[in-house]
Amino acid sequence: MQARERSLARTRLDKELKYYRWAGREENSTQGLLREVRHALGVPTAEILGKIDVNPSVLFRLEQSELRGTISLIRLHEVAEAMDCKLVYAIVPRNGKTLEELAEKREVGSRD
Repeated sequence: MQARERSLARTRLDKELKYYRWAGREENSTQGLLREVRHALGVPTAEILGKIDVNPSVLFRLEQSELRGTISLIRLHEVAEAMDCKLVYAIVPRNGKTLEELAEKREVGSRD
């Protein structure tokens, strides 16, 4: 990819990922979302269990593995769908920086 194309891609992604960067500023901002969303929506565990066809201990283990960061994307997607939600994830630079800022930092570092 040429430098100009990369720059345009970073600009587009920085715009699209704006709100995710804000969330990324917080330490562990996405841990515990399954349980938090389930409680906030008032979705009974029985409803989720029926939709993903697992027993209560499996749902508990899924929520625990999400807290530990060991849950698979497929399982996270399944539980989100069972709550009538959509899984959306992002990859953002640390500390809320933009991709452009990170790319500039990498360029300066490679010249040293």
